[in-house]
Amino acid sequence: MVFLHEGLGSVAMWRDFPAQLCEAAGLRGLVYSRPGYGRSTPRRTEEKWAPDFMHRQAREVLPALLRDLGVARPWLFGHSDGGSIALLHAAAFPDAVSGAVVLAPHILVEDVSIASIARARAAYVETDLPQRLARYHEDADSAFFGWNDVWLSPAFRGWNITAELRTIRCPLLAIQGLDDEYGTLEQIRGIARAVPQADLLELPRCGHSPHKDQPRAVIDAVTRLVAG
Repeated sequence: MVFLHEGLGSVAMWRDFPAQLCEAAGLRGLVYSRPGYGRSTPRRTEEKWAPDFMHRQAREVLPALLRDLGVARPWLFGHSDGGSIALLHAAAFPDAVSGAVVLAPHILVEDVSIASIARARAAYVETDLPQRLARYHEDADSAFFGWNDVWLSPAFRGWNITAELRTIRCPLLAIQGLDDEYGTLEQIRGIARAVPQADLLELPRCGHSPHKDQPRAVIDAVTRLVAG
């Protein structure tokens, strides 16, 4: 199972969840930090990500990584931006994926998403958030502004991948918390309309990180999916 982190995530920020899930599901795990995150090469200061940055991760970076590591037909487990990358990869390479699990994925840009991301920017500027993120990233500014700048750019407001999802053929589980501050349930319900075989799990008392807020419910649902 390949783990694809959120927009401010990294290898370290998953903590021990991948090990717990892989043990329960009987799978090996691969966890990596995308360029600009964790201990991977930081984003250059002058580099601005384009609205297609998740498409590029799904269609270029992830396939190259899997090829170089000799990983064939993996399960994908993506959170937030990582969930969108998982969906885009499964749509672009429908025969190359055994299945996908997406937590709080984005398939379109909502006002609630932009409002929360704007609040995150204020927190980064006004609080100790840079110091806290520095525990997980070689260059916290690289990780934060790469993600935050593109999401808040006017060019990104029209980003929508709903139509692209119709080519997904693998088993798919989409999970979202009822208290997700970064998106409404339309994000996963839109997936279900585009991908008939998709299963949905809507979790109460759960925010944007179901694997942290409701880890047992997530592990149980993924284990059932993998077992078929």
